[in-house]
Amino acid sequence: MAGASSSRPVRGVLADETTRFTIRGLPEKSHPVGPIEDMPRWAARAGRRVSWLEEMNMHRPEHCRPTAFRLFAEQIPVLDTTDGLLNAAIAISMHAIGDVDPAAVDARLQAMADQVTNRVRSNQPQALLAHLHDYLFEELGFRGNADNYYTADNSYLPRVLEQRSGIPISLCLIYKVVAERVGLQVEGVNAPGHFLARVFSADDVLIVDPFFLGSVLTEAEMFARVEQVTGRAVPRSAEYLAASTHAQWLSRMLVNLQHVFATQERRTDLAAMSELQSLLDYSLY
Repeated sequence: MAGASSSRPVRGVLADETTRFTIRGLPEKSHPVGPIEDMPRWAARAGRRVSWLEEMNMHRPEHCRPTAFRLFAEQIPVLDTTDGLLNAAIAISMHAIGDVDPAAVDARLQAMADQVTNRVRSNQPQALLAHLHDYLFEELGFRGNADNYYTADNSYLPRVLEQRSGIPISLCLIYKVVAERVGLQVEGVNAPGHFLARVFSADDVLIVDPFFLGSVLTEAEMFARVEQVTGRAVPRSAEYLAASTHAQWLSRMLVNLQHVFATQERRTDLAAMSELQSLLDYSLY
C-alpha cells in the first residue's frame, strides 16, 4: 500500500430496516439500527462488569480476520466520531488485505488535508471548499469506478486511496475525513441507491457527489442524480435527504460487500462481513 508509515497515533443500512444476527453464545435477535451506547445493554442486564472489548474477546470470529474484527470492535464505543468511523472502515479492509497499517492510512489522509490547508490563504469555507475540490478531484482525480463498480476493492479504503476511485460510500468517507481536517463540517446523505455528502458553511449547505468528480448539486439535481444512478423514480421526500449515522454508514458498506460476495459465491468472505455486521448491530442494544 502506498503511503509512509507514521508514529502518529491512529485517530480514535437503511434506518428503517431490521437485521437478524447471531453471535456465538448469544441469543439471536432482531433490531433496527439505533443509538450507540458505551456499554451494551445486554451486558448491563447480565450484571457483568466487564468492558466492551473484554466482552468481544469471549466471542472471537470464525471467519473474519481477528485483527480486523478486533479493530472494528474497538471503534464501537467511539463510533459517533469521524475517527471511529474511519478506523472501523479501515478494519473492514483488513479482513481482505493483510498488511494494512491503520496509522499509515490515517497519515495519508492527514497529508492530503495538509496539502489543502497549505494552499488556502483564508479560513473562509468557500476558499477551503474550492481548494479541497481542486486538489481531490482535479489534481488527484478521485472519481467513481463506474467501469468496475461491483468489485470489493471499491469498498476497501486503502485500495480506494491507491486507485483514486471507488463507490459513492467509500469516496464520501475520504471526502468527509479530509474536509473535516481542513475545517469543514460534513455529513453523509443516506439517499436510496446512492450516497452523497452534505457540507455546511456559515451561510450555506451544499450537497456534494464525490462519485461524479465532486459535483455540487441542488436538491432537485440530487433527486435527479439518484434517479440517474438507480434507474427508478424517487419521491421528492425529505426522508431521502436524511443524514446518515455512522452506524448506518458502516452498515451500508458491509451490506455492499455482502452483496458482492454473495454474487461471487465467496462464502467465507460473506460470513466474515456478516460477523462484522452482527458485531455492529448487537453493540447498539
